[in-house]
Amino acid sequence: MFKKIFALAVIGSLCLSLVGCESVLDRSKASSGESAKEGNSSFSMYDDEVEEKVDEINDYIDAYFYFETDEEAQEEAIYDGIMAGLDDPYSVYYTQEEFADLMEENSGEYVGVGAVVTQGTDKAVTIVRPIPGSPAEEVGLMAEDIVVQVGDVEITNQDLSTVVDMIRGEEGTQVYIKVYRPSENDYVEFEVTRRVVENVTVYAEMLDDNIGYIQVQQFYENTDEEFIDAIKGMQSKNVKGIIVDLRDNPGGLLDSVVNMCDFIMDEGPILTTKDKHGNVIQKYDSSAKESLDIPMVVLVNGNSASASEIFAGAMKDTGKAELVGTTTFGKGIVQSVLPLSDGTAIKLTVAKYFTPAGTDIHEAGVEPDYVIELPDGKESAVNVKREEDTQLDKAIDIIFQIQ
Repeated sequence: MFKKIFALAVIGSLCLSLVGCESVLDRSKASSGESAKEGNSSFSMYDDEVEEKVDEINDYIDAYFYFETDEEAQEEAIYDGIMAGLDDPYSVYYTQEEFADLMEENSGEYVGVGAVVTQGTDKAVTIVRPIPGSPAEEVGLMAEDIVVQVGDVEITNQDLSTVVDMIRGEEGTQVYIKVYRPSENDYVEFEVTRRVVENVTVYAEMLDDNIGYIQVQQFYENTDEEFIDAIKGMQSKNVKGIIVDLRDNPGGLLDSVVNMCDFIMDEGPILTTKDKHGNVIQKYDSSAKESLDIPMVVLVNGNSASASEIFAGAMKDTGKAELVGTTTFGKGIVQSVLPLSDGTAIKLTVAKYFTPAGTDIHEAGVEPDYVIELPDGKESAVNVKREEDTQLDKAIDIIFQIQ
C-alpha cells in the first residue's frame, strides 16, 4: 500500500496530531462554535438556508435521478465537501474504514504494495520510493513515477487518502496501477499483488575511514530507538563522523523526531508550534540528558518533508550538523486528526511550527549549508548509484574538514 507523506503522533485519547502538538484543540470551544469567531467565515449544517437547499436538491434527485441512490455515500460526500471547501489539501474527512487504515499505517507492518508517496499542491500523487523488498519494488515501480490510474479509475484531483484506499485490499489480491514515468516520457502499467509489508525505517553502515552512514526513510514508533542504537553502535567502533541521510524522507511521527533531536542536541529548543493567532501552543525542548559531540552532516532534498524538516532545521539552527543537498519540501504546518463520535475522523490544519531560530519554513523549506545537485538533474536520491552520489561525496568531504 502507498504511504502518505503525513503520519500520526498520538497526543492523548481524543486528539491525534500530524507532526503536531499536545492539546491543540479544545473540544468545548469547537462544540460552542467559538473557533468560527473573530472574522472567519463559516456555516452550520443546521443553518436553515443550507438545510432547505439540501432538501431541494434531494427532492430533485428523488423525482428525476435515473439510477439507484446510496444514502450513506451521499452523506459521506457531504462531509467530504465540507473539508474540500476549506481549499486545504491537508484537511480531509475519514470514514470509519479510512480512519482505521490511517491508524494501521503507523504500525510496524501493513498489507499493501509498499511504496512511499507524496502529493503536491497540483494534486499529483508521486512515488517517493518503493520500500525495499516490497511488491512495488519487485514489479518495477520507481521513484518519481506519477500515479495516473488505479484499477479502472483515472486519478484526477483525488486526495491522497482516496488514492491510498483504492490501492488497499486483501492480502494476495492484485491491483492494476498505471503511472506516468517522466524519465521515459511514457506510461507504464503494472499488476501488483498486495501482501504484508514491513516498515523498515533505519539503515546503518560504516563507510571507509570510520565514517558512519545512517539513512532514515520515515519516522515511525520505533525509528528513534533504531536511530539511537545505530549511533551508539558506531560510537563503539570509534566512528569519526556521522552522515544522516534524510533525502526522500516524507516525515512521520513527531515524538520520534523529537527524541532523536533530544539525543543529539544540547539543552535548548527543538521546535515551537503556533496557532493562527500567533499564540504559542507548544514548545519542544532538548533535555540535554544526552548530547552528541561528533562531526555530523545531514543530507536533504526536495522530498525531505515535515518531520525531516524539523530534524534538519534543529540541526542547522543549533550548529549540531551541516546540511548538504537541495532545499527541503517546505511543509511547516501542523495537522491534527480528530476522531468523531461515530468512529469517523477529520484531519485539520491547526498550526505552524518554527525552528529553534524561529524560522517559518512553510512553502520555503530548509536551505542547506551546501547546495549540491545530483547528476543529470535527478531530484530523488533513490536510484542514484553510490559512485555517482555527489551529495554523499560532499558530506564525506565535510566530515574530513570538521575532524
